[in-house]
Amino acid sequence: MEMHSRSVLSNQLGPHHNLLKIVSKHRDSVFAKPYAAHSQAAFRQAHQWLQERGDRALIFDSCCGVGQSSRQLARAHPECSVIGVDKSEHRIQREVGEVPDNLLLLRADLNDFYRLAAEAQWRLHKHFILYPNPWPKSAHLGRRWHGAPVFPSMVDLGGVIELRTNWSLYAQEFKLALSCYNVDAELTPLTTEEPMTPFEAKYQRSGQSLWRLIADVSATHREEPHTGYNRD
Repeated sequence: MEMHSRSVLSNQLGPHHNLLKIVSKHRDSVFAKPYAAHSQAAFRQAHQWLQERGDRALIFDSCCGVGQSSRQLARAHPECSVIGVDKSEHRIQREVGEVPDNLLLLRADLNDFYRLAAEAQWRLHKHFILYPNPWPKSAHLGRRWHGAPVFPSMVDLGGVIELRTNWSLYAQEFKLALSCYNVDAELTPLTTEEPMTPFEAKYQRSGQSLWRLIADVSATHREEPHTGYNRD
């Protein structure tokens, strides 16, 4: 029998009442958590890889899992460099097809990698967030990307963000969070696209609604970038 994924269950009926307050606090402060050694090593590897590839537009595939979506993006954008990042080494190393020459898959903590990339003044062409963990309990807002201290660095990286989720409230909150940076986002049902990740395919088989958020944050950078991060 085919297994079906359960819908997201939450004790929230709408966007979190503290969302804008928390997003504004993180926007106006510095996230100074020390970097993990493996994230620093991954960033050095990525930096060297990009230098060897020359001046090409850069695409991020965040929380890429086994890298199925990363492979699709690399094949669809051969003129770009694509970096897929996931926290699980087991998922990154799974063999799910040939890795194109313009794709680099890395294991890193994105809470570190985003900050390292922003500090190095990387600028993205596109940024895909295709499997954001919803953390549906109200008490866990700070674990959602838009409620996390690293969100300012995600915005600093620029580019066109595409977020997909099976929880409409997550996308609504992400849209509201971007409004704190004067960024407009388009939120629409995702009905016609081929699934880019195994999770997305599972949601479709389960008959769940999927949502897509598109936002261009290319021109949204603070005049004084975050500095003074502790690399130790």
